[in-house]
Amino acid sequence: MKGNPAFAVVPVSEWESLLARLEELQDLADARGSAAGESFPVELADRFLAGEPPLRVWREYRGFTLQSLAETCGVSRQMLSMIEHGKTAPSVSLLSRLAQALRCDMDDLHS
Repeated sequence: MKGNPAFAVVPVSEWESLLARLEELQDLADARGSAAGESFPVELADRFLAGEPPLRVWREYRGFTLQSLAETCGVSRQMLSMIEHGKTAPSVSLLSRLAQALRCDMDDLHS
């Protein structure tokens, strides 16, 4: 150890104070990180809350038609329509391509 201390002993009250301060700093860092991200209009949240299919909401929000998103993701328009209407589920691979094209998380596309 060459003269460097291996441990520090502090009173419990100081330790708790340090932990509280670290939590505050983490909260600030998290808030800064989310503030730097994209913000969304309340209408988008309203559509999700109303139960609209998430794929359709994201697709329309990002300005895609069924055809243009299908071409971007390498699937048929009919396949995307079936996914939007809950008649089939996308493969993980397709879900990943959709999320990338729509700039959202894969979890955001689940009903």
